[in-house]
Amino acid sequence: MRVLLFAATTGYQVRTFADAARRLNIDLVLATDRCHVLDDPWGDNAVPMQFDDLVLARGPFDGIVAVGDQPALAAAQAAEKFGLRFHPAEAVAAAKSKFLSRERFRQAGLLTPEFHLDTTPERYPCVLKPLGLSASRGVIRANTPAEFRQALDRIQKILEHEAEQSILIEDFIPGREFALEGIVTRGRLHVLALFDKPDPLDGPFFEETIYITPSREPSQIQQAIAETTQRAVAALGLSDGPIHAEMRVNDRGVWMLEVAARPIGGLCSRVLRFGSGASLEEWILRHALGQDISRLHLAPGAHGVMMIPIPRAGIFLDAQGVDESRAVACVEDVLITAKQGQELLPLPEGASYLGFIFARAETPREVENALRSAHLKLDFQFAATLPVVR
Repeated sequence: MRVLLFAATTGYQVRTFADAARRLNIDLVLATDRCHVLDDPWGDNAVPMQFDDLVLARGPFDGIVAVGDQPALAAAQAAEKFGLRFHPAEAVAAAKSKFLSRERFRQAGLLTPEFHLDTTPERYPCVLKPLGLSASRGVIRANTPAEFRQALDRIQKILEHEAEQSILIEDFIPGREFALEGIVTRGRLHVLALFDKPDPLDGPFFEETIYITPSREPSQIQQAIAETTQRAVAALGLSDGPIHAEMRVNDRGVWMLEVAARPIGGLCSRVLRFGSGASLEEWILRHALGQDISRLHLAPGAHGVMMIPIPRAGIFLDAQGVDESRAVACVEDVLITAKQGQELLPLPEGASYLGFIFARAETPREVENALRSAHLKLDFQFAATLPVVR
C-alpha cells in the first residue's frame, strides 16, 4: 500500500508518520515544498514540489494524509485529482480561513462573536487575529481604543513581509478553552480525545501551554462540545480525515474557535496513545486506507503535554535541569527542541516553543501536577540579540 504525505519542509510529525508507516508496512511518499534543485537531500525519496503543483511523478496512491494547514489544502486538491478520500478542497480552504470559518459557523446557527475585517471594533474587549498566521501568532486582545491601536501597529509590523495582510477583529469570548482531536468519516465525527487547557487564556496574548485528557468537565459539557464540533464540521463541509478543533465554553454554551483539517501539530501527538500502544499517526494512515476506526479509543489513564513557553526574546544557549525534570514522578519524557544559537521570540511575534514535557498517570490532576513540577525544574539561558543595523 502506498500513501502520499503532504508536509512542510520542516515538521516534527514527518518522522513520526514515517515510523508509523514502517510499522504498518506502508510505502510512504513524502511531498514537500523544499527546493527541487537538490538531489534527495534527506535521503527519503520525497517528491519535491510547490503545494500548488499537483504533477507528481510517483503513484498510484492508495491514500493521502497531510501535516499542517497549507499542506492539508494541497492534499485536498491532490485527492480530488487522484480520486482519493480526503476532505474537499473547498472545505479545507474554508477551515483554513478564520474569516470564512466564522461566516460558516454563523450561517449554521453556532454561537459566534461579532466579527469584521480590518475595521475599528464597536465594543471592547476585542481580539485581533491576522488571517495569514497560525498557532496564535499575532493574536492580541485589546481592552480599550488605545490598546487596539497599539495592537494593530504591532501586528502590522509582524505582517510586513506576509502576503496576507488582513486582520480579523472579533469580540473577546470569555470562558474555559478546550481542544478536540478527531477523525471524520463520510462527514461523521469520531472523537479521539478532548483536552482541557487548565491555564487561563485571557490575553493579551494566547500562548497555549498544557493539554490534558481525559477532560475533567461534566459529561453534559463534554457531550455539548462533541455535538457542537460535529455541527462545525458539517458547516465547513469537512468529510474524510483528521480534524483538530479549538473551542471555548461559558454560561451561554460552546463557541467554536476553529476546526482545522489536520491532526494536532508538533510533537503533541505523542501524548495520544491507543490500544496496543498504537500512535495517532498509525490510525490516521489506517483511516486514509479505508480501515474502520469506529472502535478506536485512548488507552486507560490520563495523558498530558506541556508546550514549554519561551520566557523572553534572545539567542537560546542552553537548558539546565532536564534530567531533574525527567525524574519527576509520572513524567514520561522531556524534549528540548530549540537549537543552541537559535533566535527565539515569544508571542505574539514568535511561533514556536522551547520543547515539550509529557506525563501519564491515573488521574488528570496527577498529570497536571507532574507537568508543572517538571517545568519548574528547567532553567533556560539566553543571550541578548544583536541590534539590527539598517
